[in-house]
Amino acid sequence: MKNRRHWRLSWSGRWPRHVKFFGQSEGAVALEPCDLRKGFNGLHALATERLGEDPRQGALFVFSNRRHTRIKILCWDGTGLWVLTKRLEQGTFSWPKNAEPETPKLRLTPQALAMLTDGVDLRGAKMRPWYEREG
Repeated sequence: MKNRRHWRLSWSGRWPRHVKFFGQSEGAVALEPCDLRKGFNGLHALATERLGEDPRQGALFVFSNRRHTRIKILCWDGTGLWVLTKRLEQGTFSWPKNAEPETPKLRLTPQALAMLTDGVDLRGAKMRPWYEREG
């Protein structure tokens, strides 16, 4: 029992505004919308079949619904898969456009992925109207 890990959570009464994505090197954004009712297996299949990637190689895989009001992120932390979900209460994510029809994905750096999920319009690095930073 002496090697047992204990986790301690502290609650400040507020949820964090930003999420750190496990130190992954990059993210692959699926440019076409998908059915976000999918769970672990369905998103793993989308990453493998539609995007042509192996989720266990360490990248994040980001999927959106048709209206771009919800996203799901699939990631591998070395021991298992994570699925993170974000639903906007108002507004939409500024989703990248598919410039080449045969390209199903867009690679993003961790910084660009964080900006995308935080509401920054990557086409001009402008804040979306619904985004508010804590001062």
